[in-house]
Parts: sequence; structure tokens; C-alpha cells
Amino acid sequence: MRILAYLLPAAIVMALAWWAYDENYRTKQALEAVDDLHAEIGAAREALSVLRAEWAYLNRPQRLSDLVELNFERLQLLPLAPSQFGSVEQVPFPPEGPSLEPAALQGDSP
Repeated sequence: MRILAYLLPAAIVMALAWWAYDENYRTKQALEAVDDLHAEIGAAREALSVLRAEWAYLNRPQRLSDLVELNFERLQLLPLAPSQFGSVEQVPFPPEGPSLEPAALQGDSP
């Protein structure tokens, strides 16, 4: 009976030590995964800032106007002018339909 009293706590201590070791190992793996994700996010942000800078460089107005001039025969692009835009008065709005007020819906009332 004494042997059981010594072996049972020893087995419990060994089981808890194994559990603690396993939790420690999984925690270290999770922290490494988080570090990898942070590095990946940093690389993605850096790549995004480079792409934004390249986009701004490629969309410079002077560069675009030079491209339009070089490819005028093929694209037939013209610069925008205020005379190319219409005014609000030129917009064809639909005609007004019948009124849907209650007095108009009753029609002939005595």
C-alpha cells in the first residue's frame, strides 16, 4: 500500500511535467509563427509602399501627356477642354408623370 502511495504522486508529477513541457513547446512554436507573420506583414507593407511609389511615378501628368503625344495616331486621344463638358440644362430629364396625390387619385368625386 505504501508503494502505491509513493508511485501515484510520482506518476502525477511526471504527467504534469510532461504536460508543462508540451505546453512550453507549443507556446514557442506559436511565438515563432507570430514572428514569421509579423515579418511577412512587414514585407507586404514594404512591397505595397514600393508599388504605390511606382504607381505615382508612372502616373505623372507630364509622362502621360508625352505618351499620348507618342501614340496619338493609334489612340486618337485629345486633351480635355471645358467645352467638352455639358451643363445641367442639357441633361434630358424624364417628363413629369401624373400626380399621385390623394385628390388626383379619387378622380370624379361628388
